[in-house]
Amino acid sequence: MSARDRLIVGLDIPTIAEAEAMVSTLGDSVSFYKIGHQLAFIGGLELARDLAKEGKKVFLDMKLLDIDNTVAKGVEAIAGMGMTMLTLHAYPKAMRAAVEAAKGSGLCLLGVTVLTSMDAADLTEAGYAHSPQELVRIRAAQAREAGMGGIVCSAEESAIVREIVGSDMAIVTPGIRPKGADAGDQKRVVTPYDALKAGSTHLVVARPIVKAAEPKLAAEAILQEMSEAL
Repeated sequence: MSARDRLIVGLDIPTIAEAEAMVSTLGDSVSFYKIGHQLAFIGGLELARDLAKEGKKVFLDMKLLDIDNTVAKGVEAIAGMGMTMLTLHAYPKAMRAAVEAAKGSGLCLLGVTVLTSMDAADLTEAGYAHSPQELVRIRAAQAREAGMGGIVCSAEESAIVREIVGSDMAIVTPGIRPKGADAGDQKRVVTPYDALKAGSTHLVVARPIVKAAEPKLAAEAILQEMSEAL
C-alpha cells in the first residue's frame, strides 16, 4: 500500500457542508475518510454513502457494542452501505457476532482495544484492573481469535499488537500528530513516521489536517512523512 492508501482523514467537523467542503479542498490528495459520531447523526451516514459512490474509502467509526443480534443487524446494514472499515469495541461476543454478519461483504471489522484518550488512571477509574498495555494485549488476542479484520490501538502498542495478531490483520492508529503539533485531548500520541515503523498499517489524522490553515498542504506533508517510513 502507498501512503495515500494508509492515510485516513477524520472528518471531525461540525456540519455536513463543512465536511463536504473539506473533501473538495483535499481533492485527490486523500482517498480515505473517517466519519464518526459528530457527523453521523446530522447526515453523516448519507455523506458516507455518497463518498463511497464517488470511489472514496470510508471508515465508519461507530464503536458498536450491544447484544449479539443488534450488533449483527447493524453490521449487515453498514456492510450494505459500501463501507470499507467499521469499528466495534473489542468484546468477544460482539466481535463474533459482527464477524458472522460481515461474511462475504468485504467490510473490514476493527476491534477498539483501549481508547487513545485513556491512560492507566482512566482505566482504574472505569473499573479495569489492567494497564492500557495489558488490556490491549488481551483484546488483540480476542480479536484475532474472533476473526476480526484489524485492531484500533495507539502506536505505542502497535509493535506488541503485531506480535499477537500476526502479519495479516490491519492495525489502525488514531492519536497521530506530526512533529510539533499539539496533542489536544489525546494522551498517547505519536508521529506518522514512528507509527508506521512501529507496525501500524493505517493512520487516522483529523485536527492536524482539518484544522490547518492549508489542509491540503498539511495532508501532503503528512503523506511525505509517511512515505519516508515505507
